[in-house]
Formats: sequence, C-alpha cells, structure tokens
Amino acid sequence: MAEKSAIRILIVDDDFFSLKLLIRMLANSGFTHVATCDDGHAALERIDNSGRHPDLILLDLNMPGMDGGEFVRHLVERSYKGGLILVSGEDERVLQVAENLVHAHRLTLLGSLRKPVAPDRLVALIGKWPPPSQGNPLRAATKVYGATELRAAIKKGELVNYYQPKVVIATGRVMGAEALVRWQHPSDGLLLPGDFVGAAEEYGLIDDLARVVLSSAFAQARLWQETGLALQLAVNVSINNLVSLEFADFISDLAATAGVAPQQVVLEVAESRIMSCDLRALLETLTRLRLKRFRLSIDDFGYGHILPEQLRNIPFDEVKIDRSFVHHVSSDGAKQAKFDASLSLARQLNMETVAEGVEDRDDWDFLCRSGCDLAQGYLIAEPMPATDLAGWIQVGHARR
Repeated sequence: MAEKSAIRILIVDDDFFSLKLLIRMLANSGFTHVATCDDGHAALERIDNSGRHPDLILLDLNMPGMDGGEFVRHLVERSYKGGLILVSGEDERVLQVAENLVHAHRLTLLGSLRKPVAPDRLVALIGKWPPPSQGNPLRAATKVYGATELRAAIKKGELVNYYQPKVVIATGRVMGAEALVRWQHPSDGLLLPGDFVGAAEEYGLIDDLARVVLSSAFAQARLWQETGLALQLAVNVSINNLVSLEFADFISDLAATAGVAPQQVVLEVAESRIMSCDLRALLETLTRLRLKRFRLSIDDFGYGHILPEQLRNIPFDEVKIDRSFVHHVSSDGAKQAKFDASLSLARQLNMETVAEGVEDRDDWDFLCRSGCDLAQGYLIAEPMPATDLAGWIQVGHARR
C-alpha cells in the first residue's frame, strides 16, 4: 500500500456521527488526507471542481437526494479509476446487490462495511487498494479518446494483445489463453479495453478493432502450433460484430488464412449485451459460427440478463461465471448460491464452465470442490505478452 498520508480519501455519508467516527478512525490509523461530503451531489461537485479523483471513496448507500446506486453511475460517467468501499447499515442482501452493481460497472470494489464500522476491518479493506506506481505501465486513462486518435492508433499498430492462461481445475494443465487487447498509447501508457472499446463501438471502428485483434491473435495461435503448444485461443468479440451478417464469413476467412482450426477458437460475448441487440441477426451469426466449428462462450455470466429458457435457444458451448461470483465465494453464501445456480444450469445444457477472477487460494480450493471445469485469474497468472507465455507455461509445469 502507498504511504498512508499520501492517499486521498473521500467519505460520502449523510450521517454526521458516522462521518466524525470514520475521520477519527482514519486519523488514528495514519490516514490524514481525508475529505467529507454529506450528500452525493456535493461529492460530485467537489470531484468536478478539484479536477482530481480521490484515490478511495467510502460511500454510504442510503442517503437522501442521491443514493449510493445513483452515485456509482455518476462515478462511471466520470471514468473513476480509484477504489470504492461501501458503508451501510442495510442487511446483507442489500449490500450484496450493491456490490454486484459496482462489479457490473467494472469499478474497483475493495469491499463493504456494516455500521457501526470496526476500525480493523476498515484498515484491512483500505490495505487491499493497489495504487498505481510510477513504474507500473498499466496506467488508467485520463481522458476520453476520440475517433481520429483511435483510428490513428489502429493504423499505426499501437493495439497489442496480452494473453491470460486458462487451466483445467482438476489437473492444473494449461489448456488455452484469452487474448486481451491493450492500447500502447505513446503518452498515456498501456490502456485497458474499458478505456477505448466503447469509443470504437460509438465511432463505428469496432470492425477495424476486431480485425486487428483477431489477426494478431490468430497469427499468435499459428506460432503456438508451430512450436508444439496445443493451446485453445479465446477472443472477446463485440455484440456489434456479431449482429453483422458478414462477420461469420469474415472470421472464418481470417482463421483459414492464418492456418488456425476454428475448433481451437473460442469467441466470447458478454451476457449483458445479448438482450439489447437484434436477436434474429445475432442468432443467425452464432448459428453459422457453430456450423463453421467455432466455439462460443457467454462471458460475465450470472447477472440474470438472460433467462434459462433463453439460454437454451442460443448455441453457446461455454459459460464463464463472472469474477464477482467467484472471488471470495468460499466465505459468501449469496455468491455460492449464484455460483451453484450458474454451474447447475451449464451442466443441464451440457456446457463447459469457466470461473474467471480466481485471485486467492480460498477461491481455488472452492473451485476444486465445486466440479467447475476451467479457471483463470490473477492467482494463476496475470495477462502477459505473448513472448512471455511459453516460458510461464514451462515454469508452471515444473512447479506442478
């Protein structure tokens, strides 16, 4: 953790007593850079006027005027990259729903605190915050990127793929890797997909982005084959790609040119996007992809955007259970219920299951008992350049 006195903390809570208590706890623990606001509107105004986002926000859920759920949405609109801790006197189920909302928005949730807050629990959660170091190339985006800049990045080859291994839980064998695109920005460093994929969709550049990502991934898969690495390749595709009736032929031709068998390719699409598109075009594309022997995966599964009867009618081979239902699952009954329901549904439909977001040994031990098929996450390996993957696999085999 960074030097405590350097961490900028913002407390948003309408309870005067709770504010004072949290300030005292933080001060006693060495955190001195602490600001407070008693409602969401004031907090957002403070953030906008200062021009700097706090490193950490302690957010009360139940406030008049603007509740915690609405405040979270406004943080997303402001591309907030810091940590978030939920503070509430609500019951566990309300807290769980709020946590799921934060995860769905892809914000960094460190955890939640029940009132009255325990000082040791507060300090422990803050200790989980991973501050960006000067030497860390994975920097957060600091601005909104426009069409001209993104188009130039695609043309100049600034988009690169990193690869995160997927392993068989029962044996630990590395069976594949997921390609995750990054933007090697000349001045802003290495940017994550959330910083630019939405812009690519908005500006009509998602097909160009897909061509770059898929071409690079297929070329890498061919190199793996030539060096004796039998790895399955997973690639995320936008729903905007899949509703294009030309996409099935496009990706089939791309794989054939690279010499990659479609059976070795898994195309992942986010659950949350499926029901918001033209289902007729989507089903046609997915059916054609299956006929061409590509494997299909439903990503970030578990939020209930798709009903079981709807899932039965869409030709997916694999379910990727979202990380918010995997990390800390061993100690959270609500997460276990969601995980078990997802696993059971996948088994009924004869679909393979992948747990993503495996971050500690407790997560792994739970998965080993669960019967889930595959896993990926930071406990296993962080996303890495393709050149590092072969060496990592060799070290991993030796370790096992």
